[in-house]
Parts: sequence; structure tokens; C-alpha cells
Amino acid sequence: MRQLNVFWNDKKTGILTELLPGKNYRFEYYPSYVRSKFPHISVTMPKSDLPYESEHLFPFFANMLPEGTLRRVVCREHHIDETDLFGILYAMADTETIGAVSLKKI
Repeated sequence: MRQLNVFWNDKKTGILTELLPGKNYRFEYYPSYVRSKFPHISVTMPKSDLPYESEHLFPFFANMLPEGTLRRVVCREHHIDETDLFGILYAMADTETIGAVSLKKI
């Protein structure tokens, strides 16, 4: 089971978990973030006390992945299969991202 902390502008927002490799995912907001004045990270995942679960990596997080040549370079450097979307996210965690949302390894 791999996990990543999710941040919005350096504010700890929630946790993204790969429950089964390549099959089941969960995103859960931290209770303190749900009660905060800060916005949800995605319109498809409004703040909630209940976790979001999916058989596929949530589109919001999949859209954070590099494409094309850059994806191949990342996969080659980290020995990751190009279909291992969570693995690519995990390898790129702790690096600077575009936008307010960032990921950090736990």
C-alpha cells in the first residue's frame, strides 16, 4: 500500500492511498481541512468527511502526471512501468508542481 500526503498551498489537505496496486484508490480529506475555510482540491471531490474511492486513479491526480517523452524519461529513470500511474505520482512526489496542489511522500 502506497500513500501520499496531499497539500493545497502547503496546507495539509488529505491523503491519497493506493489500496491495491493499479486497482483501488482512496482519497480522504483530513477532518481539520474539512472544517477549514480552505477550498476543496477539485470540483469532483468536494470537502467531505467520507473518503472517495475508485477503481481508477482519480482524474484530478492523473492529470498531474507528465505526458509523452517526459513520462517515458521519468519511468526509465525510476524503473517504473508507464501504466503504473500511482508509481509515477509517487516518484514525482516532493517535487515542485504546477498549481496549488502538491504531493509529498509519507
